[in-house]
Amino acid sequence: MEFGKVIRKISMLDIPRVMDIWLNATIQGHPFIPEDYWYNNYDTVKNVWIPSSDTYVDEREGKVLGFVSVLDNTLIGALFVDFEQQGIGIGTALINYIKNLYSPLTLEVYKENRNAVRFYRSCGFVIADEKKAEDNDHILYVMAWTKE
Repeated sequence: MEFGKVIRKISMLDIPRVMDIWLNATIQGHPFIPEDYWYNNYDTVKNVWIPSSDTYVDEREGKVLGFVSVLDNTLIGALFVDFEQQGIGIGTALINYIKNLYSPLTLEVYKENRNAVRFYRSCGFVIADEKKAEDNDHILYVMAWTKE
């Protein structure tokens, strides 16, 4: 492990930073969804989803740069990396970390989010199904991974 790099369980002190990452990265990663959708869901993510999940943060040199949340021991409910830090292995490190803790894993990703679909495929996830999102007209891929 690199000096100053750690993946650990979230603490209450991490919540503001995690929510900043979530809001900024989700707006950047989903230009096909109006920004107000994400602002309207901010409190639900902060007060419902994060507390009800197992969330792990990637901290480097004392700063949280990304996080992953797992719900019900199988569903990746969130994986977000500080938009300025994407492409340097943080998302892969977080996925590999939870692969050692949970199997099988599933997730839902917008079909239009091609970068995320490509990323999850590179991590060994396969498209298992697709469905319409409950609260908008966009299509979601359901992707799955299982330890061999």
